[in-house]
Amino acid sequence: MSHDTHDTHHVNYLTIFFVLCGCTALSVLFDVLHMSKPVTMVLVLAVACAKAMCVMMFFMHLKFEGNWKFVLLAPTTILAIGLPLALYPDIGASYYTSVAPQTGVWAQEISEFQSHHSAEHAETPEPAEQ
Repeated sequence: MSHDTHDTHHVNYLTIFFVLCGCTALSVLFDVLHMSKPVTMVLVLAVACAKAMCVMMFFMHLKFEGNWKFVLLAPTTILAIGLPLALYPDIGASYYTSVAPQTGVWAQEISEFQSHHSAEHAETPEPAEQ
């Protein structure tokens, strides 16, 4: 094997560092500007995705790997999408609702029962000891 055919990849890490610093500055700028909340969230998440891609491509050297990385990524992607979808009916649909059994109709029934029960005990005199 000759030295010329050996493929080496040189990455200018200083340039990547400045790109990441620029992306961080953009994230801060988008957060400081008073835009609507959905627009700010989309912009900040887009910059975060760009930063993650830079880190993955250059620091993790995925840019220089073959296409086998997509074979490994497919099951991970399926699980990452499937897990939240599978848990949504149990957790996502009702976890953050303000209606809990302790604050709804059940709580009113319990308080009525307690007040009625305590009123009965207050009306009946204690048997006198002889």
